[in-house]
Amino acid sequence: MAHVLGQNQYGKAENRIVRVYRDSTRHEIKDLNVSVALSGEFDDVHLTGSNANCLPTDTTKNTVYAFAKEHGIESAEAFGITLARHFVDDTPPVHRARIRIEEYSWDRIRTPDNTSRFIGSEEVGHSFVRNGGEVRTSEIVYDGSTVQVISGLKDLVVMNTTNSEFWGYIKDRYTTLKEAYDRILATQVTARWAYSYRGREDETQPNWNRSYSHVRRHLLEAFAETYSYSLQQTLHAMGTRVLNNRAEVDEVRLELPNKHHFLVDLEPFGLKNDNEVYYAADRMYGLIEGTVHREGVVPVIPVA
Repeated sequence: MAHVLGQNQYGKAENRIVRVYRDSTRHEIKDLNVSVALSGEFDDVHLTGSNANCLPTDTTKNTVYAFAKEHGIESAEAFGITLARHFVDDTPPVHRARIRIEEYSWDRIRTPDNTSRFIGSEEVGHSFVRNGGEVRTSEIVYDGSTVQVISGLKDLVVMNTTNSEFWGYIKDRYTTLKEAYDRILATQVTARWAYSYRGREDETQPNWNRSYSHVRRHLLEAFAETYSYSLQQTLHAMGTRVLNNRAEVDEVRLELPNKHHFLVDLEPFGLKNDNEVYYAADRMYGLIEGTVHREGVVPVIPVA
């Protein structure tokens, strides 16, 4: 019985790319997940192992990053059309290109006028919070006499496109990380905070919804306004900001995975990468954890 090669395609899936526009003090970002699938004259690749008509999937990945620099990303649709046309028009064996793009939107973090800002921050629009995915959490424990309330949030993704450095760390024979004096700082915030409320008859319950809204706001504002030399420093600033502004909160615990963004080497394509095109890595990651609490308070939030 004869066998026939049916429909086939190949490409590089889920190319995570963050494009930062630094043309003004108000930065713009495009955050995409791009998947490329090519179809065409690829029978020999399957039947004989000849790669004469095969464009490597690594090349399709490189093209995505290079086009982000050369053509920019006005919209996901326009970027996808440009990529598809290139793969088909410039590579004869390719007859069909399918580009699938997921776009993750970000909102600017708004901060009020106050004297705690670093000089010039009011002119720099570089702090963003990603839409969607955030989950509000709460844990209530009652032992018959005392109530304990721990509120929180998780999956709150935030990013600073500048005003972050990391240098001066310990270096040994296994250290390969280069010092950074202008880097992207991004994290997916898991925060929990414990209230002083214990449910006594003479106590009035806090306005839980209002408190949550304000704690979230202070976390975001501290992230945006802190010139960071480490994610640990940012963690402490976020927890301190909440305690300084919310009297009903006694303790804040934060888990901040460092969502690394690595500069893509564009030199092989004759392009200079001026802190514009990054590879967003989701694994592996540094995980920074810590508790900030009022003096004299015994921490009650469990360590994960």
